[in-house]
Amino acid sequence: MHSTQTNINDNLSKNGAIETVVVVGGGIAGWLTAGRVAARHKSHTTEGINVVLVESPTIPAVGVGEGTWPTMRSTLIALGISETDFIRECDASFKQGAKFAKWVDGTDNDFYYHPLVLPQGFAKGDIAAYWLAKDQKSCGNSFSNDVCFQEAICEKGLAPKTIRTPEFDAIVNYAYHLDSVKFAIFLQKHCTEKLGITHILDNVEKINTAGNGDIASVSTKNNGDICGELFIDCTGFSSLLLGKHYQVPFKSCKDILFIDTALAIQVPYEDEESPIASHTISTGQEAGWIWDIGLQHRRGVGYVYSSKYSSEQQAREILAQYVGTKFDNAKVRKIPINSGHREKFWQKNCVAVGLSAGFLEPLEASALVLVELSAQMIAEQLPTTRRSMDIVAKRFNDTFLYRWDKIIDFLKLHYILSKRVDNRFWSDNRDPKSIPQSLKDLMELWQYRSPADHDFTSNNEVFPAASYQYILYGMGFKTDYSHAFHLLDDWQYAEQQFAQNEKMTQTMTSTLPSNRELLNKIKQYGFSRL
Repeated sequence: MHSTQTNINDNLSKNGAIETVVVVGGGIAGWLTAGRVAARHKSHTTEGINVVLVESPTIPAVGVGEGTWPTMRSTLIALGISETDFIRECDASFKQGAKFAKWVDGTDNDFYYHPLVLPQGFAKGDIAAYWLAKDQKSCGNSFSNDVCFQEAICEKGLAPKTIRTPEFDAIVNYAYHLDSVKFAIFLQKHCTEKLGITHILDNVEKINTAGNGDIASVSTKNNGDICGELFIDCTGFSSLLLGKHYQVPFKSCKDILFIDTALAIQVPYEDEESPIASHTISTGQEAGWIWDIGLQHRRGVGYVYSSKYSSEQQAREILAQYVGTKFDNAKVRKIPINSGHREKFWQKNCVAVGLSAGFLEPLEASALVLVELSAQMIAEQLPTTRRSMDIVAKRFNDTFLYRWDKIIDFLKLHYILSKRVDNRFWSDNRDPKSIPQSLKDLMELWQYRSPADHDFTSNNEVFPAASYQYILYGMGFKTDYSHAFHLLDDWQYAEQQFAQNEKMTQTMTSTLPSNRELLNKIKQYGFSRL
């Protein structure tokens, strides 16, 4: 039996067995991807896949992605990371969705929520149509407030769980806000100490090509050639392997999403007991919007805007007005945004993850979730040999081209429903020429029925139908059921769900601690382990 196994292994080697995966570039994208591969393929053992991460000691990380999705909980579990350690060391706080202020008409009382909890009873029946009929009777509440209790939790600054809830468990669905620089350092330490990843700090000076066009190795300044069978490009905007070496074209979407510049700053709290928002706050401005993310010790704030519709000086003044007196001592970082993605993400034996694959404006925290999804798919479908790699590559490319297109549609949806007229930025965003046909088709369907799961036929959807409902009806879109009123045939069920949501709202808002209170207890006591 042993000799047979040896022969099989010999044959695999001859067929190009994947024995070493080389990740070029660090940061969250590099370490998270390396970690997912190493954890699944037992890199800490002699039988496992060898994972090497090489990164430049001189190139700083971009470090702006501070918002995550609930998927991050599964990612941390897969990496074997303690939630308590993560929260303590990455300045992390809890995120329960996004609040969009001044996106509809720009007035002070203009806001809506995209929570992380599905509408009440969504799995059994869609109550959006009943809410629309109810709303026409002047019920007066927002869609998310009537169908989901999470808006009320966020408005009160409450946490999604208590200190007695085990790690990663939730009373209310949640994601995180985190310090991206601290998170990258935390991942590096965990990956090298616990997952068996080899870390090389060096500059890549040359990419060496094999006879079949694959990357055979990368030459470094001080460590010579680093060989592997699969290379993962996490080199950020430079896209050293996929973009520069393989010349895979970049597909811009600036004709759809106009944002091209970010001004980012860090804002300290008034004191150590200042409330911490339990959600991302996105506030519409003249030529874009401002993000506001509450961590434990500071807020991450930034104005993303289109330079076509605003000068940098105007943008700085708007950001200063939003931040107040603390803006005077803040260091402002200017970050160019080139919205779009590579035409393919896996070429030969090279796959790009993170900024090297593409980037869109930081609306709805899509950047980190794409890193997570990419890392997960690479780890789970890692080809055994080079012969099967092209099959996996095609599947990966098809999957992520679809995901990028759907994210672009979803981000654009936020703009086309706005009624703001204070700057051409908003009116031009409503121009039909700037709206993808795929989104136009969906909007046509939703004129007469609410978004439903059957509108999305792929199992690779990034945003569920409920997310589209929250944006549509949060921004005042009206679906006309006058031609299909017969579909509203279970008012009893709908009223039960509305009543249940009121009950859940009262229960949650009276029992959950504040975000700050829970984070303080985690620092002091920690969660109980799963």
